[in-house]
Amino acid sequence: MTTTPFPPVPRPDAGPARHAPRRGRPRGVRRLVTFALVVGAAATLAAAAHVLARPDGVPAAVADPHPTLRPATGLDPELERRFDAARAAADADGVELTLTSGWRTAAEQQELVDAALERYGSAEEAHRWVLPPETSEHVAGLAIDVGPTDGALWLEQHGAAFGLCRTYANELWHFEAAVEPGGTCPPMHEDASHGWG
Repeated sequence: MTTTPFPPVPRPDAGPARHAPRRGRPRGVRRLVTFALVVGAAATLAAAAHVLARPDGVPAAVADPHPTLRPATGLDPELERRFDAARAAADADGVELTLTSGWRTAAEQQELVDAALERYGSAEEAHRWVLPPETSEHVAGLAIDVGPTDGALWLEQHGAAFGLCRTYANELWHFEAAVEPGGTCPPMHEDASHGWG
């Protein structure tokens, strides 16, 4: 049995009916639902783009400035623990301290060597800034580069308390776990050229 809806009965005080009432949600609710769906879809697309921005799945917002490098993967656990403690202390002091580069594969390190040779035009100058894969502490997971500049300066001043030392005079950003926490950092190397011998 089918039922046929009766036409709306106009209210005497409302004047003539201009159209039949809509079924379902009122217009304001429909607009709100449509808006929520559009915003939700945009957020989902933004999140997907954020995660897919790098082939290794690292969100672009936390990616280091060297897209081929992975900051924390493969770091020595003790070095990572020390850096985490230092970062928390820097944060408590109102200083931003971030890891910009950590463990590297031998191939990634070689890419940096090749780029330095191209940039500086001479092996002598390039060797001041980057070590070969065989002697790089980054490849061993025993070195980190930090930023920004204020964070690196803070870590140079306070790093020994966490067992972290700046090891190259020409690299404000490069730190290694060179002493036990609370110890005295050894003298810095002038540059990386010592590791090419």
